[in-house]
Amino acid sequence: MRALVRRLAAAAALPLSPRRCKTTSAQYVAARAMDATFEKLMDGYKNLLKVTAVQDLVLASPSGALPLSFLSSAAQKLHLNRGAPYFVRRYPHIFSVSGDAATEQIVRLTEAAAEISRQESLAAADAAALAVERLVRLLSMSPSRTVPLRAVFKVWRELGLPDDFEDSVISRNPRVFSLRDNPREPNTHLLQLVGEVPTLTPAVERWRNQELAKKVKKTEEEDEEIRYAFKQEFPPGMKLQKNFRAAVKEWQRLPYPGPYDGGGVAAGGGGRTKAALRRLEKRAVGIAHEFLDLTVEKMVEVEKMSQFRKWLAIELNIRDLFLDHPGIFYLSTKGKKHTVFLREAYDRGRLVNPNPLYDARRNLLHLVLLGKRGSADSAGEVGGAAAAAERE
Repeated sequence: MRALVRRLAAAAALPLSPRRCKTTSAQYVAARAMDATFEKLMDGYKNLLKVTAVQDLVLASPSGALPLSFLSSAAQKLHLNRGAPYFVRRYPHIFSVSGDAATEQIVRLTEAAAEISRQESLAAADAAALAVERLVRLLSMSPSRTVPLRAVFKVWRELGLPDDFEDSVISRNPRVFSLRDNPREPNTHLLQLVGEVPTLTPAVERWRNQELAKKVKKTEEEDEEIRYAFKQEFPPGMKLQKNFRAAVKEWQRLPYPGPYDGGGVAAGGGGRTKAALRRLEKRAVGIAHEFLDLTVEKMVEVEKMSQFRKWLAIELNIRDLFLDHPGIFYLSTKGKKHTVFLREAYDRGRLVNPNPLYDARRNLLHLVLLGKRGSADSAGEVGGAAAAAERE
């Protein structure tokens, strides 16, 4: 696969990452241009992911509570490196522990955390129509209009789907979605788009139209520069040499098949010619851009998105694709995971266009960032917690 990436880069003659000379995966990741704003955001998110995993277990319990001993037995799977007791007491604004060491200690959500969970559930329920649209768009990017149901389960939260989406979204829309057995994987299912395929416009067109609207008297050359371009926001301090800027400008003007125009080699046209490979590479960027735009927080773990790679006819290493285009995507490795952000969707660590689901999750992130500040265990830090809340 990496050989294909190198051939494609050579064919395109566009080293969109000035450090693409690195050959190994680890070196290429380490050599990327860092962005302190996204890295700071991931410092909180890596802990939020663990909190969410524990919270989901508590909420799944019929009583809304779990024995601390149960969480301790699952600590390794939950990546609670210092154990469950330390973890839940680290976040007193989210978890409450009742009982003592002589009895069974019970973990519950605090009222604040439970209310945030209710807000998120209500926001997901209110966005049922949007959930249908997101699934339709995801399936429409697949040449076969099909993706594995297990892959959707991996990103249900990122796509803003209700936790019972298989019943509340898929089963309730039989004229839109169909589930069938996966012939290649026993006991698994494929989700398929049925009926007439809708005409869809990629999210990037919004920015292109805005850019064209800014130009009072558009020339044909200016129109051509925007028609196939993506918004570029490079990391602060990244050195953009003259030849690199020229390469980006040429790449921006390159025509390509959009994410809803079919896929595979046929979409690129010309089989394995240099021109076809260049178009396929840019199509992969368009699909990744659209996929991220479909997510609630305009971010996703690379491993989760990779589950769709074959079904979306992406013939490149997705992580390398993100690294090759640092003006469009940002890749973070915090939390021992590779997480990608859509750069244009963020400003100073926040979404430019927030939504109710995002707001609820930010409220939980705020409680994570508070840690013990403002709690009974840290009464002297109330002022610090208030200041932190104001900053957040």
